Amino acid sequence: MEDFTQRYIQDGQTSIANYLLDHFREVGMTTDQLLVFLQLRRYMDRGQKMPEADVLAAHLGWDKQRVYQILHELIANKLMVITSVPDDQGQKQDAYDFHLLMEKLSQLAVQTTKKAVKTAATNDRATVFNQIETEFGRPLSPLEMESINQWLDDDHYRPELIQLALKEAVLSQAYSLKYMDRILLNWEKRNLKTAAQVQRDKARQNPRPSGPSATPGNDIPDVPIFKLTDN
Repeated sequence: MEDFTQRYIQDGQTSIANYLLDHFREVGMTTDQLLVFLQLRRYMDRGQKMPEADVLAAHLGWDKQRVYQILHELIANKLMVITSVPDDQGQKQDAYDFHLLMEKLSQLAVQTTKKAVKTAATNDRATVFNQIETEFGRPLSPLEMESINQWLDDDHYRPELIQLALKEAVLSQAYSLKYMDRILLNWEKRNLKTAAQVQRDKARQNPRPSGPSATPGNDIPDVPIFKLTDN
């Protein structure tokens, strides 16, 4: 057991990014290509920039021609290139280079982020429509839908601000987009762009009373304004 432990430690470890393991198929890499990459990575980490194909084949239990085929596929799919790098003596030697694979993974990450942002925006839009219909107690007309889309796309009102304007309209029993529009325009003129800014502004305008007259039970507490999503 001690001999095994010593050999296990001496053989070292190969570090592979979990992001690659999670997304290798999405960048066009097959399972066989991933296996070859893992074998190449172990030797490249040890300083062998271009291990022999027959060595890789022995580890994988393949014939050498299959390894050559997979290497060719990696190059053809723009996941790997062969480049020249200087060795310790300054002599040029061929080496496998996977910077194209890393670029594809980075582009995938950007695309995933953009998709997530777009999905979140779509969900927020749907939430706004659904909440207005719920509070108004009726479906929105096409003209009303267009008005709400203009708030989001042209006026760039945040969904949370529209939701807060809806809350104000409901408290005033004014079930009208025109009433909400006047609220939003008023906030815009006062440069209030978020629900938090509106709430702070309301707190400044309606400070809690202080002094002898502010006795418990006699003062009327402020009614907090919550986001409509807080159910």
